[in-house]
This record gives sequence, structure tokens and C-alpha cells, in this order.
Amino acid sequence: MLMRILIILFRPFIKQILYLSFLFRSFYCLTVTQPIHFLLFAPKSLLPISHFQFPMADLKFSFAETFLCSAFAACFAEFCTIPLDTAKVRLQLQKKAVGDEVNLPKYNGLLGTMATIAKEEGISALWKGIIAGLHRQCIYGGLRIGLYEPVKTFLVGNDYVGDIPLYQKILAALLTGAIAIAVANPTDLVKVRLQAEGKFPVGVARRYYGTLDAYYTIVRQEGLGALWTGLGPNIARNAIVNAAELASYDQVKQTVLKIPGFSDNVLTHLLAGLGAGFFAVCIGSPIDVVKSRMMGDSGYKNTLDCFIKTLKNEGFLAFYKGFLPNFSRLGSWNVVMFLTLEQAKKAFRGELYYD
Repeated sequence: MLMRILIILFRPFIKQILYLSFLFRSFYCLTVTQPIHFLLFAPKSLLPISHFQFPMADLKFSFAETFLCSAFAACFAEFCTIPLDTAKVRLQLQKKAVGDEVNLPKYNGLLGTMATIAKEEGISALWKGIIAGLHRQCIYGGLRIGLYEPVKTFLVGNDYVGDIPLYQKILAALLTGAIAIAVANPTDLVKVRLQAEGKFPVGVARRYYGTLDAYYTIVRQEGLGALWTGLGPNIARNAIVNAAELASYDQVKQTVLKIPGFSDNVLTHLLAGLGAGFFAVCIGSPIDVVKSRMMGDSGYKNTLDCFIKTLKNEGFLAFYKGFLPNFSRLGSWNVVMFLTLEQAKKAFRGELYYD
């Protein structure tokens, strides 16, 4: 019954996602529903253990194959977790009262923020910016993961044998994160602008009437270069977060696989995904707050001005505003994304058992 209600409520969003690309429609059942359902509920005697003991890192995927798998996985994770991201953005943009202002904050905590948004604007408001978010993940998610292995191989050389050093993984992830977000920054800007909009009073016109209108309005009113507003903190944030996510996932997974009894299966991916999300939030949260404020509020001159004003007016802890929703978002996002990515790669090479 609950599933039917959710399907009815979110049917418009599901339709938009499924119609974005024929690839996503055809891959959905193959890479998510059947594999995960089978892995969770099938008897252990039916699981092809030999396949899971074969490290995915040893399989050679082309850039195009990795790009398609990672773009799909990132989009699926985005759809599942964007309500948490919307709550995080609202909390980060909420400014502390100064001077004689005694107004209580509108948003309080992760669940409170989500409840307030759903009550005032409707439950669909939690998925504000989903189309721009999918645009972002198609480009950013595909590039940052698709380029990771080639860049890592380039740094150590094709003839390198053995475990790649952690610092080389971090450097590779820093480079791919910076390159990917430099291309995808316009989609990130539009997503944040749409998420930042609350309920408008009667008679007050909205700034944007959809994703495409947001792109057009920003270019028309602020110029083409405005689509790259906040590029500096965005590159810094995404390069660092990407390094924390990919390098830590790579390292945690490599470490877990060395423990007796562990193999390249769902549990290992789950642990590695949670570790990646935790490290990413701890390291990237201050930059994420500055990025959200730069994109959501045009009143700052530059990145340094935003940092100084936030620190002066609200204190250091302001840079960790929305930490819980941020971790809930990134932790769950990484788990969903990496689980889906690993299954998509296995399905791509026929490594799953379906009978």
C-alpha cells in the first residue's frame, strides 16, 4: 500500500527521469531492481560467489562504458536522495539573526526542514531542482568516475604492478573532480537556485518557472558568465569531496577485501560507500556552505568575501551548518551510487546470475 501511494505521488518525477534517455529506461530493471532484489533475497546457495570474489578493479572497462554506468548510477542516487539535499541547501542558506533580530529560525534539523517544506510548499517541493540535478549527474558523475581510472593509470604508468599508493588515488580524484565540475557548473548553479526558492507570497512572481527557464533567465539577466558563478569554491569543494569519496571508497574497499571472510559483494560496497560519504562530509562541509551561499545569494563579492562575512556574522560552526543532513545525504548517496555502479558494471559484463 505504501509503495502504491509513493508511486502515485512521485509518478510525474519518475516519468521525467525515465524519459530522459532510452538508456536509463532499458537499464533500470537490469541494473537496479533485479540485481539488488536477487542479492538481498536469493538463497546463498544460488549466488555466484566466484563472480563476487573477482575484483571489479581487475576488469578493464572503456571510458565510454564507465561513463554510462557511472552516469546512470549517479542519476539514480540523485533521485533517491535529493530531498535530503534540498533540506541541506535550505539550512545552509538560512542566516543567523544579527543585531536586534529575534526571529526564530524557520528551519530546524533535517526532519524538521523536510516537514516544513512539505507542509508549506507540498511534498513535490522536496524534489525541486531534480531535472537540473540529473543534468549535473549525467555530466559530473559520468566524467569524474569515468576519468578516474585513466588518470590514475596515467599517474602511475601502464606498467605499474601492485596496489596504487593512496596519494596517487587522491591526486587522480582531485584532478577528475575539478575537470568534471568545471564542465558541469551551470547545472549545479541552476539546481541550487531552484532548491533555494521557498513558497512565494500571493501576487509575487517566481524567479524561475522550471529548469530550462532558469538557464534562460540567468543568461538573459546576468550574462552567460553567470552560469559559472561560484566556480572557484565549486571546484575546490568538488575536487576535495571527489578525492574524499573516490580515494576513500577505493582504499576502504581494498582494505576490507584483505580481511578474511570478505569478498567483493554488497556488504563490502556498503561499508566502503559509508566510509566515502563520512570522509567527504568532514572534509568538504565548509567549502560546501560557501558554495551554496555564493550560488544562492548574489550579495557576496567573491569567495573570500562570503567566507569572511559568514565567519564574522555567524561563527566557525556556521561552516558545518546542515552537517547531519549533509552526511545523511552524502552517506546515503554514496551507498546507493556505488552499489548501483558496481551492479551496473557487473550487468554490463554479464557477471550477474538471474535464474
